[in-house]
Amino acid sequence: MAKRNSKIETALEYYSKKGEDILNIVNSRSDLTADEIIHYGEEMAILEYKMTALEVAKVS
Repeated sequence: MAKRNSKIETALEYYSKKGEDILNIVNSRSDLTADEIIHYGEEMAILEYKMTALEVAKVS
């Protein structure tokens, strides 16, 4: 079980970093197009979904 949780923690760290990267991109630019905003929003939603699923798996 510990090995499984370790892999989950590693994946959570990876997805957290990806989310931070997206936020940094969005926050550093003032010239985003509507399509870019939608794209980054979709990417964040996917990351949040994955992280939620990993949190549930960690508890189970």
